[in-house]
Amino acid sequence: MLFPEITALCDPEPHAAAVNMAIDEMLLRDATGPLLRVYRWAQPSVSFGYFGDVNAVAARWPGRELVRRWTGGGEVLHGDDCTYTLIIPRPGPLTLLRADDSYRAIHECLARFLRGAEMIETAPLGAGPACFESPVRFDVVACGRKVAGAAQRRTGRGLLHQGSILGLAEEDATAARLGQMFATVVRPRSLSGAELQAGLELAAEKYATDAWLRRFPRR
Repeated sequence: MLFPEITALCDPEPHAAAVNMAIDEMLLRDATGPLLRVYRWAQPSVSFGYFGDVNAVAARWPGRELVRRWTGGGEVLHGDDCTYTLIIPRPGPLTLLRADDSYRAIHECLARFLRGAEMIETAPLGAGPACFESPVRFDVVACGRKVAGAAQRRTGRGLLHQGSILGLAEEDATAARLGQMFATVVRPRSLSGAELQAGLELAAEKYATDAWLRRFPRR
């Protein structure tokens, strides 16, 4: 187990892509202990890494809602996946590890939880932009197919780990159930109205703006 206890945040209401990203940032800002959030998307969406090219993403995935993540990584299709965020405030465990070491520790827990899955120690060459078409080191695979990947960001507040899991049974795709992967004690609670409002405001100020979406224009 990674933690003695973790808060499992129940957030069953589907949100717009920008709102989902904003809630994650807001929760990291205010977290006082390890927290796991599992969430849904209001419509089929694509999140792409912080340094991604929005024009290229839009061309590859027409008709989907796009959002630039605060974390890195590739392009992830959302709608049929189980999307989760693990937040670890400083000076909690994993926050002082190198990125690949914290990534490995989290995905070791995932691999033990997912039936028939394993974590890969090396990745194939020739990675493309689509996250689930291109396993990287310490991703989780089953039957030769990538089923879990993630991206991270570290700030002065702590570690933000945003992940996606494919093919997870509905009864397992809850914060309370997934929390058992990471902690001995899981304490469920709901997203508060104040937290949702803070997320909506941050989304309007940042993640839903054209300036954020086109932060790194390519010529």
